[in-house]
Amino acid sequence: MFIAIIGTPSAGKRTLLDYLVSKHGFTQIGLEAPSDPMDAARPTFASPAILLDYVTHNWLINTVTTDLRTYDEIEPFLKRPFFLLVSVDGPLRTRFERERERSKNSGSTLTLDDFIAEHDTLLNGPPLPTSLPPSTFAHHPQTDFSRVMKLANVSVCNNLPSVPALWAYLDQLNLMDEERLRPGWDTYFMTLASLASHRSNCMKRRVGALLVRSKRILSTGYNGTPRGIRNCNQGGCRRCNGTARGGESLDECLCLHAEENALLEAGRERIGDDSVIYCNTCPCLRCSVKIVQTGVREVVYNQSYSMDAASAMVLKEGGVILRQLHMPP
Repeated sequence: MFIAIIGTPSAGKRTLLDYLVSKHGFTQIGLEAPSDPMDAARPTFASPAILLDYVTHNWLINTVTTDLRTYDEIEPFLKRPFFLLVSVDGPLRTRFERERERSKNSGSTLTLDDFIAEHDTLLNGPPLPTSLPPSTFAHHPQTDFSRVMKLANVSVCNNLPSVPALWAYLDQLNLMDEERLRPGWDTYFMTLASLASHRSNCMKRRVGALLVRSKRILSTGYNGTPRGIRNCNQGGCRRCNGTARGGESLDECLCLHAEENALLEAGRERIGDDSVIYCNTCPCLRCSVKIVQTGVREVVYNQSYSMDAASAMVLKEGGVILRQLHMPP
């Protein structure tokens, strides 16, 4: 694994690096000649391309750096399956206090106004002159630093009061989890189910489902009105839009549920007795009945729903395994 650490000034990049080196045996590598005598022995490379070649040939060695900073430097590494980009940030005043202590030791004085100005420029670029015509502001490009921070695989908020507290938090975060580099099957399929939910236009809740057999995708589904019926967000379902009469039951909702759509798309013949359905939300009672009837072996869900207990009872009696999956932070 190769981890690159980026972040705002005094957010704790060095502390995170020390954690990986001291506690997990990572080797620090970099691009620049080390200014700190403590780093004099670390391997350095003349360019990001040479460093990339090194970590590619030595990907089984755990290495870490804080020397990759720009988008152009980092982007080639994102294509490699052993690379993890970790960003560190923290409250502005907390970082200012850390930076001020550091500046005192060097004999300089740092004001809060100066620190805020530097922070704004780093994230948003220098202020644009008010004399420019309005058309100039139609597109305000991001700073390189903002682009880089958005690339991070893991974001650490260091609002912790001490180094031991940060290390304890990093222990819980488990940066060395292999699923951060390559998601396991459950995480992979649940991510796709959650992605499918974004196609939903139901006015009540977005739900996505993915039907899988032998780790191969059979079908996907998301909740919404039947084919040819006006979409839910266009008024197609009176219940979901809040215009139904008081006391109307769920059976009078026109929307097909995500699980129903996935089951209907696959068909009973293709489902078989070894299929698993992934749902970003626990199936309701009516979908649980259909899941049992079509022969699905296991239901894996992420978020709870109001009918969890009733659904669990039906699924258990029908011989279907029900399992909640908590996605990695």
